[in-house]
Amino acid sequence: MGINRVQFQKGLSMAQFMERYGTEEKCHAAVVALRWPNGFVCPECKDRRHYTFERKGLRYWQCASCREQTTVMCGTVFES
Repeated sequence: MGINRVQFQKGLSMAQFMERYGTEEKCHAAVVALRWPNGFVCPECKDRRHYTFERKGLRYWQCASCREQTTVMCGTVFES
């Protein structure tokens, strides 16, 4: 019987995965860092000035210039 290639695939171990993404806060911070690696940029007007607030457990970013509101999930595969 051969080696189980799924079991020995390259990547993070479960312990490493949990260390990096193991809480809701860590996972959210990782998605924010991937979406806006150089800080928030408004999807409408490209301005960087913004405010943040929470509504129904979701963090929103609101552009200070055009007042467009977005979440880190909007426009991604996670949206639906």
